[in-house]
Amino acid sequence: MIIKSAEFVTSASKPSQYPIPILPEVAFAGRSNVGKSSLINTLVNRKRLVKTSSTPGRTQRINFFAINQAIYLVDLPGYGYARVPVPVKKKWGPMIQTYLASRTTLKAVVLIMDIRRLPGREELDFIRWLDHFAVTGIKVVTKTDKLSKTSRIKQHTAIAKALGTSTGDLILFSAKTRQGKEAVWDAISAVAEI
Repeated sequence: MIIKSAEFVTSASKPSQYPIPILPEVAFAGRSNVGKSSLINTLVNRKRLVKTSSTPGRTQRINFFAINQAIYLVDLPGYGYARVPVPVKKKWGPMIQTYLASRTTLKAVVLIMDIRRLPGREELDFIRWLDHFAVTGIKVVTKTDKLSKTSRIKQHTAIAKALGTSTGDLILFSAKTRQGKEAVWDAISAVAEI
């Protein structure tokens, strides 16, 4: 996709703060520090559209970004380990669930996983939840440049097995090498019809 414009629109914690639902939306979800921000920045050819951090849990609200005035990319707070107060963490689940269950313009969720670790209960529960609400899931495995080719193939196969899917259902991605960028856009474009 040729990126002509990419801009932050709003940050929300409840439906009344969401943008007017006129554009298709694709949300990005995954564990804290899995590379959501880096993935979005790579997709839109920007270094700092979405703030990146080495500290897990920096994204604490739902952030909407308008791309080419044609689609919203939505950055969800990471789940799992994060150095944030427990009361804040407890609000994330309901906040994310409300968005995913009620947003009529949501076309898909990009579920992001780090190639260096096998999916856990959180990822499996998240996929079941998407299936339950009939939300399309696009599975992306990030940080592929961190492993050797042999280790990458081994982990790719192991992650697919843990998810009960084929390796062909997982898009391998690296923000550093930009591997998988076009494949992610192809998947997004197909489901959002842009």
